[in-house]
Amino acid sequence: MMCGAYKFPHFPSSSLASWRNSATTPRAKMASSGMSSVATEVSPSPPLPEKRILLGCGSISTDFLAAVKSYPKPDDKIRTTSLEVQGGGNAGNALTGAARLGLKPRLISKVANDAQGQRILAELEADGIDTSYIVVSESGNSSFTYVIVDEQTKTRTCIHTPGNPPMVPEDLAPSSLSAALDGASLLYLDGRLHETALVVSESAVKMSIPILIDAERKREGLDDLLNLSDYVVCSANFPVAWTSARSIGSALVDMLMKLPKLKFVIVTLGESGCIMLERSLGENHAKEETDVDQLVVSMKQKLHGSGTAPTCISSELLKLRAGGIGTINGRLLVGTAEKIPPSELIDTTGAGDAFICAILYAICAGMPSERMLPFAAQVAAIGCRALGARAGLPRHGDPRLTPYL
Repeated sequence: MMCGAYKFPHFPSSSLASWRNSATTPRAKMASSGMSSVATEVSPSPPLPEKRILLGCGSISTDFLAAVKSYPKPDDKIRTTSLEVQGGGNAGNALTGAARLGLKPRLISKVANDAQGQRILAELEADGIDTSYIVVSESGNSSFTYVIVDEQTKTRTCIHTPGNPPMVPEDLAPSSLSAALDGASLLYLDGRLHETALVVSESAVKMSIPILIDAERKREGLDDLLNLSDYVVCSANFPVAWTSARSIGSALVDMLMKLPKLKFVIVTLGESGCIMLERSLGENHAKEETDVDQLVVSMKQKLHGSGTAPTCISSELLKLRAGGIGTINGRLLVGTAEKIPPSELIDTTGAGDAFICAILYAICAGMPSERMLPFAAQVAAIGCRALGARAGLPRHGDPRLTPYL
């Protein structure tokens, strides 16, 4: 099926925004009709961070999401159970989530001046993302991805077509780069557009703007970006693949040793939660030396049977030892994921991006690590209750987030 040959029906983002703005709460309706509002007080939303400007650089795309009862075999002909067309791309997803949580994102990327590119920009703008720094090419094609969601196994398979022509540093004028970085509290990179991302990162370092990178897999130019980063969130397989260490715990120690600028590294483990290694900063000294792999096992055992809601435990400040690698002074934190009932789990597309958007918010808000990890897990779990990477992303006032904010 050629995506350009058929126009999928959808509600424009602007229409949805207008609907949300016009919708009234029961309290508002009573006030307008003169009815009493006693016992209908709504708790105020938690305050937003003072430092809210976030700059991102990376991929934006269109996702064609087809849900099927089970993944097809070769030469099968099957029908979708549902179909959605949404914005995608790691940077686009993460910044959309950050905007809904209350940050003010700006995005550096590139699209073509085609129907998909116009849709991508409109959707980002509807969510409050500043698209002024996105380059629009008059020729070529915007990036898009076919996503097949298997309802039986709750997995998704992605077939990606990159945008063309790709973004290069020359696309970004120095004046635009300077304006994009002005006032930013944090720079987020998804590991794509590595040449442009490196130029942006080098300027951010000069301006003392911290950098978070999504290390999903080994990519061209990623090492240069890692060397400049302050925070890393990576996929389950990345730490061992990047370091060749024997275990995740040892790999996290190795990463902090090889990347002395890093303040913390988080590895996401899907339904198994996450592990975070946080470097000790300041004059505090570790109490004792502990094998990091043994500590991971013991902490996971303590969390066994911890309930359905996301939670997290932290070690004391320790000298964490990885056999044959070395030691790092820091804390190890192990977090759980929400146990989502099978009837509520719709699609894991973009779960990692949802987790990262919450980490971005937490850094801007100065949230302690013990609260940041459960908060990020909750945001990711909420996103998994809808089809696609963005449909289920929660907003700042979502009552499901209140306990974490």
